[in-house]
Amino acid sequence: MSNVRSVSQLKTVIPSMSKHVKEPNQNFTNFASNPSQNENSIETHFVSLIHASKTILQLQQIHSHVTLHGLSSSSKITTQLISSSSRKSIDYALSIFRNFKSPNVFVFNALIRGLCESSCFVSSIQHFRLMLKLDVRPDRLTFPFVLKSVAGLNVKWAGDSVYGGILRMGLEYDDFVRVSLVDMYVKVELLGHALKVFDGSTKRNRAESVLLWNVIINGCCKNGELKKALELFEVMPQRNIGSWNSMINGLMRNGEVQQAVEFFDRMEERNVVSWTTIVHGLSQNGMHEKALEMFMKMAKKEGVRANELTIVSALSACSKIGALEAGKKIHDYVSSHGFQFNVAVGTALVDMYAKCGYIKSASQVFGQMKEKDIRTWSVMIWGWGIHGHNEKALSYFETMKSSGVKPDDVAFLAILTACSHAGQVDQGLHLFDSMKHDYFIQPTMKHYAIMVDLFGRAGQLKEALNFIQSMPRDPDFVIWGSLFCACRAHKNIEMAKFASEKLLQLEPNHPGSYVFLSNVYAGVGRWEDVETVRISMKDRGVDKDPGWSSIEVDDQVHNFVAGDHSHQSTQEIYLRLDEITTGARQQGYMPETEWVLHNIEEEEKEDALGSHSEKLALAFGLISTGPGTILRIVKNLRICGDCHSLMKHASKIYQREIVVRDIKRFHQFKNGLCSCQDYW
Repeated sequence: MSNVRSVSQLKTVIPSMSKHVKEPNQNFTNFASNPSQNENSIETHFVSLIHASKTILQLQQIHSHVTLHGLSSSSKITTQLISSSSRKSIDYALSIFRNFKSPNVFVFNALIRGLCESSCFVSSIQHFRLMLKLDVRPDRLTFPFVLKSVAGLNVKWAGDSVYGGILRMGLEYDDFVRVSLVDMYVKVELLGHALKVFDGSTKRNRAESVLLWNVIINGCCKNGELKKALELFEVMPQRNIGSWNSMINGLMRNGEVQQAVEFFDRMEERNVVSWTTIVHGLSQNGMHEKALEMFMKMAKKEGVRANELTIVSALSACSKIGALEAGKKIHDYVSSHGFQFNVAVGTALVDMYAKCGYIKSASQVFGQMKEKDIRTWSVMIWGWGIHGHNEKALSYFETMKSSGVKPDDVAFLAILTACSHAGQVDQGLHLFDSMKHDYFIQPTMKHYAIMVDLFGRAGQLKEALNFIQSMPRDPDFVIWGSLFCACRAHKNIEMAKFASEKLLQLEPNHPGSYVFLSNVYAGVGRWEDVETVRISMKDRGVDKDPGWSSIEVDDQVHNFVAGDHSHQSTQEIYLRLDEITTGARQQGYMPETEWVLHNIEEEEKEDALGSHSEKLALAFGLISTGPGTILRIVKNLRICGDCHSLMKHASKIYQREIVVRDIKRFHQFKNGLCSCQDYW
């Protein structure tokens, strides 16, 4: 069959591709009118078609034509077929390889790379071994992907074996290979080996080896060798933006936030990765307001377009502190800059709205998402649960399953949380059993803790204790803490004491252990024992984590701690708080002094209650916003019973909706009632 006939038929055999694949610069007519076109030109034409293919179906059509006209023995075409198909269907790429009789280094490289990039690391290494068995000599493009596969499997011994092959091939000084080798040793946590290879490089001082320096510096940071990373950074012959980004990321990862910010300020040039690194790092280190400040500076002042990770990091910061207005602005930024509601961005938006108390908006974003993964569903189910919408949570859980998304351990954690907040003990037990027996998911400590919480909230303390004692693993601090909280809420002093003793045995230096035991003694008026516990805390250097509350007003988050007098509006805050308390007393409110566990007079207890952080945030919100504005407060601990009671009265007095997010759930106070129905 002549070349002319083969090429001229190509246009009619693959008509369906004309709408999707642009023809190469030299079209079929030119080939047909010039029979002298050689084999290389035809191969080049096929290669251009392969590159232009967008679907596996198009690629299969091209492949069938290649086979039909006897071109399947071309290693050039086969290499491109494997390379392109591996990005669409790795199984199809493997089938092409198996039917190619004499694979050379180019064919093997295409397959090994495709397998590696598809995370088929075992198969990638197996085909490397096959390559050696067939006496096909690897080259500088083979080893980087073999090394990446070794790192993906975290097989330490295999790295040395591949290194030996690199030495035998004389490729140890190739820049591409050496960078990959150092990166592999870093990822399998053999930093000493990585440094040895790095130190042995004869090209370390060349400017083009900056990538090698960046990899080793990043490796030192990941392995906690921050001092070594800084030493290397300071003696680098040349730095690029990646060098600075790696160092800033390493400093953030090791908690050196101030130094990371200083490095960021020293940068002469920054890209979106630089900004993303600083925003993400600040948020990860608890500096959420600073993270949002940096994001706004990047977007508004610097004009740098955010990427998906920047958006997700900024939305995460909003979620942590309940910064709804900032979250809305980021949502507007996403919409106005053409970002798609893909899984990552959409899920982050759902999470932000749910955690900022705007569950309806969370549901709207969820509905707009064309693609949802298991995490998206879990976030939405959890959001319904912590807002007290148990029926919605259960409905979404069932819809998720019917849509073909199989629940995982996180999804079950979300739905069990919803059952716990609604007191649905039987439903929770059914789901817990289903998780184990229908989906073969082994419960984690978090699942067991939720079940203890489920029993405890419902007042089924004996059942909770029996559940703990029947666990197949030893209960941890969180589980005994859940039991204690339930005992305290239901005033079972003896069981609470038993639980607190277990807590002290498990973590004698954890502040919660002492606080729990102190609370038990205070609850029954054993003040000498309370003092003994507190002296013990002091002697051991154990400090109680301070409680705080925050509220967002005019795009600024205001933070308060108990007894706070540092705010510029302190005088007005306390005057309004007195007004709230007086009005509430007229409606029948009585301070619940049992929540102040000190041996002091009742009048002093009332004073102590009056300065709880969430009350200060409430008062500030009332003096700083207009009538009808919803007040949204975030608290890092569980809201106390007295504050809960006062919030209900305040919502009625001022005709305001007050939303409080504590460490467990949301409380939406309206017209003197709470969404939790006092079940919390």
